[in-house]
Amino acid sequence: MAITLAVDCMGGDHGPSVTLPAVFEFLRHDTDCAAILVGREDVLRPLATRATAEFGARLSIRHASEVVEMDEAVASALRGKKDSSMRVAVDLVKEGVANAAVSAGNTGALMAVSRFVLKTLPGIDRPAICSALPSQRGSTYVLDLGANVDCSPEHLLQFGIMGSLLVSALEHKERPTVGLLNIGEEAIKGNEVVKRAAELLRAADLNFVGNVEGDDIFTGTADLVVCDGFVGNVALKAIEGFAHMIGGALKEGFSRNIFTKLTALVAMPVLKSFRQRFDPRRYNGASLLGLRGIVIKSHGSADQVAFRFALEKAAEEARQRLPETIAARMAAVPSAPTLSD
Repeated sequence: MAITLAVDCMGGDHGPSVTLPAVFEFLRHDTDCAAILVGREDVLRPLATRATAEFGARLSIRHASEVVEMDEAVASALRGKKDSSMRVAVDLVKEGVANAAVSAGNTGALMAVSRFVLKTLPGIDRPAICSALPSQRGSTYVLDLGANVDCSPEHLLQFGIMGSLLVSALEHKERPTVGLLNIGEEAIKGNEVVKRAAELLRAADLNFVGNVEGDDIFTGTADLVVCDGFVGNVALKAIEGFAHMIGGALKEGFSRNIFTKLTALVAMPVLKSFRQRFDPRRYNGASLLGLRGIVIKSHGSADQVAFRFALEKAAEEARQRLPETIAARMAAVPSAPTLSD
């Protein structure tokens, strides 16, 4: 199945200087895919001249006259910039021209635009942000990472179903394990929302392993960890901050004097292996689950390597027809809740 990605080339901290080379590299390695470069044509056309000759019909440009800034208010992006590169990329998914959209732009704006344009799937009340984090067993997927601050037990159940299907599609696991993030493993722990969510998850047709704690994300106790967006975003930012601190401490320690620099040379193979295994760029690309289309959010500061991983994730979700799979699964849930926000 040929896959076409609509790429918001103007979004993120770096814009076309990162997004375009990442797209070209992606197309060289995935010859079954095509890409639509969305953005200001006067900017993109000169940068894509050689690539257009190389990829032919697999690469095209769709002009969008506006750009959503990284610090722009959601309402401004949604109502005031209907011809933004972000909006046009999502529109292409709705129109069926593209199978998925990828953007490194403003997260809140991307979620709002995607929800407004694509709408949510039947049985899904709120889209959720899901991404993978490194663990001892490979990776652990976590959702929600910030789209929904206040969640009901039914919302957490929906997240569990959507996330389980995502992990199954991307990791090719028939019944991935699902855990509920809590302050303890015991069933009596947590607030009433979490306790009730555990009951719903346990009763659902999921491989639910019960409550998990924060450290279980890295031990790989569960393939998928479910939580509300407030908890998930705090956990994500804490993890990112800790990773930066460790990286800085190692760099400072090894550059302290001539002896520590020599030690760094000896330890280089181990450090290189460690860096490759836990390189955050490999986990770039968060899925906006629950929409009637595929939208992938790349980190705003992503470099060329990281953005390419986001493109690969979008292509794989499209190949697996993830929205259709989620819709079919939700339709099979006897008591699939339909709640108002």
